[in-house]
Amino acid sequence: MVKSTFAAFADRVARADWAGNGLSAMTPMRVKTELLAGFTVALALVPEAVAFAFVAGVTPLAGLYAAFIVGLITALFGGRPAMISGATGALAVVMVGLVHDPRIAEGLGPQYLFATVVLMGILQLFAGVFKLGKFMRLVPHPVMLGFVNGLAIVIFLAQLGQFKVPGTASAGAHGFAGGEWMSGAPLVIMLGLTALTMAIIWGMPKLTKIIPAPLAGIGIVAGIVIGFGLNVPTVGDLASVKGGLPPFAVPTVPFTFETLEIIFPYALILAAIGLIESLLTLNLVGEITGKRGGASQECLAQGTANLVTGFFGGMGGCAMIGQSMINVKSGGRTRLSGVSAALFLLAFILVGSSLIERIPLAALVGVMFMVVIGTFAWQSLRIMTRIPLMDAFVIVLVTGTTVAYDLATAVVVGVIVSALAYAWNNARRIHVIERDSVRTPGAHVYEIEGPLFFGSTDGFAELFHPETDPDVVIVDFKRSRVVDQSALQAIEDLAARYAENGKTLRLRHLSHDCHKLLKRAGQLMVDADDDPDYALAVDYNVRTGVFGGGH
Repeated sequence: MVKSTFAAFADRVARADWAGNGLSAMTPMRVKTELLAGFTVALALVPEAVAFAFVAGVTPLAGLYAAFIVGLITALFGGRPAMISGATGALAVVMVGLVHDPRIAEGLGPQYLFATVVLMGILQLFAGVFKLGKFMRLVPHPVMLGFVNGLAIVIFLAQLGQFKVPGTASAGAHGFAGGEWMSGAPLVIMLGLTALTMAIIWGMPKLTKIIPAPLAGIGIVAGIVIGFGLNVPTVGDLASVKGGLPPFAVPTVPFTFETLEIIFPYALILAAIGLIESLLTLNLVGEITGKRGGASQECLAQGTANLVTGFFGGMGGCAMIGQSMINVKSGGRTRLSGVSAALFLLAFILVGSSLIERIPLAALVGVMFMVVIGTFAWQSLRIMTRIPLMDAFVIVLVTGTTVAYDLATAVVVGVIVSALAYAWNNARRIHVIERDSVRTPGAHVYEIEGPLFFGSTDGFAELFHPETDPDVVIVDFKRSRVVDQSALQAIEDLAARYAENGKTLRLRHLSHDCHKLLKRAGQLMVDADDDPDYALAVDYNVRTGVFGGGH
């Protein structure tokens, strides 16, 4: 399996699957749309990468290099064309704990971070090799709604830091901790330019689609600011984006068990957060573009990207839902938009920093506010009173947890709560229909309805009355399904209860798996041509009488 997975990925790396993503039949109009979408995304990547680098406690170039390298590799070989990856806040809030870990010598925090990013990439590669991405199908729809709502709120909160007086804001989890809020004329101008950008993005598609609306909004507002000489915060107020090509360097950390002990927990958490956010974004972009699959390929691409990034001074990254939405809304549909975004970003670093640093932050905030409006699942508010109460609770829970903690925690909590709710609902479904047997005079029949599993075994046991039942009892599982080892044990215990009362118990319509796995009750089986055929999620050792393992 490992060999075939790597072979498939290597083949995709060799040919980049251009034909499969529409690039073999690109028209000049499509190329223009893809390039303009990539240029728009690159502009939006700059302040995000710089801000998240500050949050993580590393230099702005570490964030920009990560956005370039991770963005380029995942654009080329990722699981979904048009998806954008780069440095993200979800990872940055974890990284800052490592950079300032008291066990690390002063000044070596960034080097330990780069080593952690390398290990993070290796763990993500393992996830891709063993196809762990397929488990994202277990994420329920209410969790997805909570995810997009929470992420929209996080993106919104991250923009609030731009409304601080330049030089007074300090990096926080959502980008607006500390500092002095703008007031008076500066605030009015900032809000006005932000609103103007949003209005342009909203109205431009009604006039023309030749230029992506976000790019038009940024260009027009930047022209107004530069033309009228308005004194407003610009990208250059965050930090200089000027630099050279990312230099290759092995992280200068001790290659000892103590180092691994420090970085492994962080690498594991970062790998999980990165993959969860990437795979959920993969599904979201897939719904918009009509694409499916690619989870394992995305894991491999993310792992490769982070592995490489750690050796080139980048802080690592994962999929960015905000920039992915900008790309898709700007018309990006193929890998060309993601590749061009990464190359434009590199060009900004190498030769275009003086121009990029003059772009007003209000224009970029306006773009991100429109992303928030487009990302938030507004229909979830309308259906809140029409869906089951537990689903509504999960949406609110995941949304709140995403904002308060992080995405990985929110998704795990949401899945666990949804699974427990599902188990509880199914546990209450099991019931019985009692009747006298037509074929066997004097026998009493229990027809079981509903799944028999760990959550319903207590209810199953309470359905029977061994002390008062007749001498012959038939239990029919035609309308039931035996799911796990707990269910098998419940059947065994039931057989023992009837045996203690000196009565005959017969079991009908159990699967062939049950015939093999049941030990004590096995001789009570009644074979029938219409016995069901399904596999149980357990294995049973006939010699030792022990359940265990996967089936």
